[in-house]
Amino acid sequence: MESMWINAPAKINIGLDVTGVRDDGYHEVKMIMQTIRLFDRLTLTRKKDPGVRLTTNLKFLPTDDNNLIVQSAKLLIKEFNLPGGITINLEKRIPVAAGLAGGSTDAASTMIAINQMYELGLSNSQLMKRAVRLGADIPYCIMKGTALAEGIGEKLSTVPKLPGCTILLVKPKLHVSTGEVYGGLVLDDNSVHPDIDRMIEDMKKRDLKSLCSHMGNILESVTIPLHPEIADIKTFLTENGAIGSLMSGSGPTVFGIYDDRERAEAAKKAALERFDKSFAFVTDLYR
Repeated sequence: MESMWINAPAKINIGLDVTGVRDDGYHEVKMIMQTIRLFDRLTLTRKKDPGVRLTTNLKFLPTDDNNLIVQSAKLLIKEFNLPGGITINLEKRIPVAAGLAGGSTDAASTMIAINQMYELGLSNSQLMKRAVRLGADIPYCIMKGTALAEGIGEKLSTVPKLPGCTILLVKPKLHVSTGEVYGGLVLDDNSVHPDIDRMIEDMKKRDLKSLCSHMGNILESVTIPLHPEIADIKTFLTENGAIGSLMSGSGPTVFGIYDDRERAEAAKKAALERFDKSFAFVTDLYR
């Protein structure tokens, strides 16, 4: 296969807890991940000369070894001594630095595509073992769907599918550093931890309202004091028909869960009027 394209789905965290810090500085997490139907698109084309050439529609994104797409491509090219090189075009649609795993899903999809293009015959689990070298979220982005992530995010297990619903994303026009958020997290006796196990029980019962009432993200305790607008968006979404709302990842994107798409579309319109220069998008779950 000389050329192919692939969609790379965004993810949200239905629940996110941090249970401790390892000796090497990595945080131990317990979180429920869900892919959604918001995609970047990558087009990969073989070329005769060696190397990886990355182009993108966003000029501020790095296109060298600082980009996970380039790193993931080079990892497989080197290991399997693949002939020639590859050109990759990224059409970026997932907001950058938004808590939606945009960089991780692009890297994951690059590995999936190269595996197919060059007929490497690697299973998803084999790709995931390689992917964790580049980032803890990348194995999940290969797996997709609904999953429980533990360890530093690389220990994945299947959980009951999230009940059908509509998702409204709202990202304010601000930047959040994942490293700074995790670095600012204080874990002590006063920490309020979301009940991830209770959420899984709600999912087993297909009880969307109970699930939404138990959603939680411990990183909100760091990000919201730095950016109170995130709390404003959460409140706005629940006041505009969401069954529940939560910050995804380290932020700043907030999502609302709706059982009625028309209500979500109306809330999107209102959010764009209320929160200047924000990104808002209505979508569905990606199974």
